[in-house]
Amino acid sequence: MPSSPTQRKQIHNLPVLHLHIESNAHNFYKQNSAAMNIEILETKLISSSPSSLQFDPLPLSHLDNDANLRIPFRTLRAFAGGSSQSTADPSATIAAALSKALTFYKPLAASLRSDPSNFRLHSHLSFPAEVELVVASASDPLHALLRLFDAEPGSPILDRLAPDANPDEALARPLALQITRFACGGFALGMCVHHALCDGAGASQFLAAIGGLARGSDRPVVDPVWDRSILLGPRSPPRIELPLHNLLGFDGKGRAYDEEGVGLGLVKECFHVSTARLDRFRSGLANAAGSNFTSFEALGAYIWRARIKAKKLDSREVVKFVYSMSIKKIAIPQLPNGYWGNSCVPVYIQSTAKELLEKPVWQIAMEIKKSKEQVTNEYLRSFIDFQELHYRKGITAGKEVSAFTDWRHLGHSEVDFGWGSPIAVSPLSWRLLGSNEPSFLLPYAESEGEKRDGFRVLVCLPEDAMASFRLEMEIFGECKFKVPL
Repeated sequence: MPSSPTQRKQIHNLPVLHLHIESNAHNFYKQNSAAMNIEILETKLISSSPSSLQFDPLPLSHLDNDANLRIPFRTLRAFAGGSSQSTADPSATIAAALSKALTFYKPLAASLRSDPSNFRLHSHLSFPAEVELVVASASDPLHALLRLFDAEPGSPILDRLAPDANPDEALARPLALQITRFACGGFALGMCVHHALCDGAGASQFLAAIGGLARGSDRPVVDPVWDRSILLGPRSPPRIELPLHNLLGFDGKGRAYDEEGVGLGLVKECFHVSTARLDRFRSGLANAAGSNFTSFEALGAYIWRARIKAKKLDSREVVKFVYSMSIKKIAIPQLPNGYWGNSCVPVYIQSTAKELLEKPVWQIAMEIKKSKEQVTNEYLRSFIDFQELHYRKGITAGKEVSAFTDWRHLGHSEVDFGWGSPIAVSPLSWRLLGSNEPSFLLPYAESEGEKRDGFRVLVCLPEDAMASFRLEMEIFGECKFKVPL
């Protein structure tokens, strides 16, 4: 069968995973992972309907051009689908709807090119304007895949369910999709999209538009809005009113990520967080701090501290906690409802390893809480102007950057191609917000309509640090803290 260039280039040197489950379960998952057979059936090139997509080169915003976002980002969603005897073909339905959606989201069928005058990316349409759609089948029922989401998040099986592209390929074709149908009739949708075009919310908006068109709508419920360089461009003259120089530096190369040993020796592992344990932990922090904390603030503080402790860094090493915060409600003027570009700014908390490990968790949580208060329209405009003034220098946050993001509320439920919203979602990429070792808060897969208590945390760490980190998470799960909160 024909296969795409991206599918022929598979990752062979994936790390060995350490699973936080009992040995019998480990063998079960390992055997099922090895046995799953995935076959590429065909590769379709989808153009818009109608095919006329001509437009002048479109500039991206300064947020889109953040060096942290000059990467392809891969995600995987699983759908229950119909029965194995169902005549409805998800790939045909989604292909037809994708063709219609590209009429409204033209830049996803265009290439990204760097402007030689300023090195920033623009969207350029060249013909044929097409998006690659890989169609595949799997020998197993969908529940075998759902087990991997929780128990083996770094499995090579998951990597085979979404297109993979190096940065140059992703610039030429910023969007590629793969639909894999399972023996039970369920299917998975893998997506590889260049991060400069959209963030998680923008990608969900696009997929929701495909879903609406697949279910019979004539156009997206929300009309997409571009106007990126106008809405999120620099001021004239640019000015920086906040001390961003204390948090961001320059490497002169324009590379936000440490290129040495990327992906080598790194492992992914999921940890269960129950609602009761988290509530008890948050209550303890609130009593110590005299202030309430969100789940993200409390858990983020604990995990960041545990990560740095497990990595056994030099006490003088500067470490950073980074997360992205939506600016849709704080931007002046406010972004239109249909804006689908990157609409978040990175927020940093900085410390030395020694200072971080000596602080009680409640104090770290308080720093995260207070950092949200600084994200104002002025913070947004200063960040944009910082990009305008220093982009050529290669802006970087440094090496020991721990990225955190919450995927529990990204509009996943709005993505419905006619078989219901996804029952599971997971990232496949290693890089996020300048970090090669991200952490994700993820909802559990819904198995046969049942919702599992709590959620899971996907953590990426060097293999030699994961065992120590696992012990810290066991302490969290048992609420047996050896140090004051």
